[in-house]
Amino acid sequence: MSVSEAVNPQQLQSILQSGLETLDCALSESQQHQLISYVALMHKWNKAYNLTSVRSPDQMMVKHVLDSLAVIPYVSAKCVIDVGTGPGLPGIPLAIALPEVQFVLLDSLGKRVRFMKQVAFELGLKNVEPVHARVEEHQPDFHYDLVLSRAFASLKDMLHWCQHLVDSQGAFLALKGQYPHDELKEVSEHFHVQAVNELTVPGLIGERHLVTIKKA
Repeated sequence: MSVSEAVNPQQLQSILQSGLETLDCALSESQQHQLISYVALMHKWNKAYNLTSVRSPDQMMVKHVLDSLAVIPYVSAKCVIDVGTGPGLPGIPLAIALPEVQFVLLDSLGKRVRFMKQVAFELGLKNVEPVHARVEEHQPDFHYDLVLSRAFASLKDMLHWCQHLVDSQGAFLALKGQYPHDELKEVSEHFHVQAVNELTVPGLIGERHLVTIKKA
């Protein structure tokens, strides 16, 4: 392992604490330790499992963890499903920060689900349930309060595949990069775009937007 790739917990702690201050997000020492451990596990598993194209632990903290935590003010729910979650993004950072919220983390790739189960076990996350399934085949016997997606699909496809997961009270939150002008035009009349909020992610170069949608 090259020096540049090594996990430096002190460096990760510094990036995390600075980011939390910018986000005005108060997390306990225990929660911060869990987030650092999550990055370390992602970095360790990434070599064999290719979980993310981001190779540097420092960049994982910015591009994955802080990027996920920026969504916290918009998560007012008791039961959330994170679709196409990959290695658990944004679901695992949010589950660490919001222990009172239940998170189902859905992905179609078994190796990602195995990784998330290991993370939940090692970090003692009781509010996380990794599920191996395609989203259109996931048929729970209840409705979620919130459907989360990050780099999953276009808004049109996400709504089409996930509409059975929430009732009229539920909402969809989609993390996007630049303002998604073209995608918003494709949202069907069965849905109502409530808001598009610009997110400021500490240390991240580039735009981030969060789209909130409900059934019409």
